[in-house]
Amino acid sequence: MSETFKGTAKLLGYGVGMAGWSIMINMVSVMLIYFYIPPTNSGMTALIPQISMFGIITLFSLILASGRLFDAITDPLIAWFSDRLESRWGRRIPFLFISIIPSGIFCVLLFHPMHNFESSQNYTWLFFTQLGLYLFLTIYIVPYNALMPELAKNKEEKLTLSVVLSFTFVIGIIIASQIPLLASLLGNFFLISDIKGQFRLAIIVIVVIAGILMFIPVIVVNEKRYCDGKPTKINLFKSLKTALSSKQFLIFIIADSSFFITLAIISSGLLYYVKVLLELPERLGSYFLSIMILLSLAFYPLVVKLVKKTGKKKLIIISFMMFAIMFFSVMFMGKIDVNPRLFLYSLAIIAAFPVAVLGIFPYTIIAEISDEVSEKKSYKIEGMFFAVRAFANKVGQTLGVMAFAILTLFGKDPGNDFGIRLSAFLGMIICLFAAMAFYSYRE
Repeated sequence: MSETFKGTAKLLGYGVGMAGWSIMINMVSVMLIYFYIPPTNSGMTALIPQISMFGIITLFSLILASGRLFDAITDPLIAWFSDRLESRWGRRIPFLFISIIPSGIFCVLLFHPMHNFESSQNYTWLFFTQLGLYLFLTIYIVPYNALMPELAKNKEEKLTLSVVLSFTFVIGIIIASQIPLLASLLGNFFLISDIKGQFRLAIIVIVVIAGILMFIPVIVVNEKRYCDGKPTKINLFKSLKTALSSKQFLIFIIADSSFFITLAIISSGLLYYVKVLLELPERLGSYFLSIMILLSLAFYPLVVKLVKKTGKKKLIIISFMMFAIMFFSVMFMGKIDVNPRLFLYSLAIIAAFPVAVLGIFPYTIIAEISDEVSEKKSYKIEGMFFAVRAFANKVGQTLGVMAFAILTLFGKDPGNDFGIRLSAFLGMIICLFAAMAFYSYRE
């Protein structure tokens, strides 16, 4: 029987790994589109030509999608290898260890294309560096998440660890969102006038921080001491089929991936909403995300109390409805006679509660479903459940980024902003769809 994994230091030691990979993922969501196809009033030049097919699908969006198609293969494979691995260090930790440095290198390379001017050759660079980044992040994320139900052995422990993971994930969002602010500070300190150069330096600093955070669980988590999981011998397709056979899991995946679509739309569009619609400095985008996330953390104790009275289902549906209201408001940015900063920060307040709810519960829900299926089937495939969720999240994030990239064709500049406003309408529709989908979930 394994030891109980408890204590603030141990829980945070495991949780900060989530903050590390959250930084990497959200850095791409926040910066990639803005970096490669910035608005005309940003002071930066575009790095790729806007090549479209059928007048709506852009080559940029297809390249972004290619990374997730690649994940369709790597996610279940890594999960299967992880569930089956036998080593002196356990099933998961070896994967974490080998992935940290390569993922950091590819994340930096993603923002250092072949040419510092508009060139079709930069598409090739973007394609291969993106694949490298997503491969090594998958090697880290899938085994990392699979540790959760092994470390937390009952409902109380699962809820506690879910709160920790949600907390560290949003901390990762906060850190990733500080790139515009950090770029400005570093530019002033080192007298760097080139805005892209400022961004690149800030990205390198943030990636180093992410790598350090991702390494900490390798030291803190002793699988042989804290985990009971035994390597499973079932084949890949049976493992995947077992995970997908749970109706409740599929309902959850639909709602969860919808949340990540909307989160990607917010992340990709934020700098445009701030710079184009409100005509404010980009650094205020960092303030928006910081207020939203910090306030969401303040809601954590309330959410933990409410779930004991109402259950998860009602809170999740309410959260999607609140997100829909926020997106509806974005459509009118710059059109209403309200102080633009007040408007921006009001939306951060509206979004804070949903971020808390939708951040805490997914890990608990998956762990409970995984345990239920494991009891019925008499074999453990935690890795596969979290791999399916990881893949669905990546698909959601990519669809959100793709959708925003496509909508920029319809206007992304001052005086020509229809595409940006349309992204907010799309976000609202997706939130309403997710709320309806989750209504059929059985608590």
